[in-house]
Amino acid sequence: MDPSPAQQILDVGCGTGLNFSLLQRRIGPTGIIVGIDRSPQMLHRARRRAAAHGWDNVILIQADMTTLDPSIIGAHIRDSGGSTASEAALATYSLSLMPHWGTAWKNMTTLLRGDARICVVDMQDPIGRARWLAPLARLACALGGADITAHPWRAVEETCTDVTSASTRGGHLQIRAGRLSRPTT
Repeated sequence: MDPSPAQQILDVGCGTGLNFSLLQRRIGPTGIIVGIDRSPQMLHRARRRAAAHGWDNVILIQADMTTLDPSIIGAHIRDSGGSTASEAALATYSLSLMPHWGTAWKNMTTLLRGDARICVVDMQDPIGRARWLAPLARLACALGGADITAHPWRAVEETCTDVTSASTRGGHLQIRAGRLSRPTT
C-alpha cells in the first residue's frame, strides 16, 4: 500500500488494531487512521491499544460496512478531525467475514479519494504442494466465520490499476494492492 507521512488511512474491519503500529510508522503523528469495525468488543481493545501507545490520531467507528451509510461515516470522520475522503484503505482478513462483502467494498471505496491506494489481504484454499492443508484451512475459516471461497481481493484486480499481487503459505494468504481508477472527487 505504501502509505506516506500525513496520509489518512481507512482500516476496514480493524478489529483490535493490530495494523495500527505498522501504519503509524508510515503515516506518523500527522496522519490519521480511521478504524471501522462492527464489534464493540474489538473496538474497545483497539481503543485501549491506541491509548496505551499515545496515538491520538486514531478515529474508531462502530459500523457494519455492509449496511452503513457512507455519508454518515464521512460526517463522523470529519467531525473527529479527519477528511471525508481517505487516501488509502486496508482490509485485512475482514471482507471474507462479511456475507455481502461486495457491498462493503462499494461502501469502502465511497470513503476514498478517486486515486486512493487499496490493499486487501484474505484467504483461499492452499494450492500446489500445500493443497493437502485445504481441509484444515477450510475448518479454520469456518470456525472463524470467514468464507474461504469469497476471494475479495479480486475486487482490487477488477477495479484498480497498478495492481501488485503476492501470496504466501501455499497460496492460502492472498494479498492485492492497487490504485483506484476513478476520477478524484
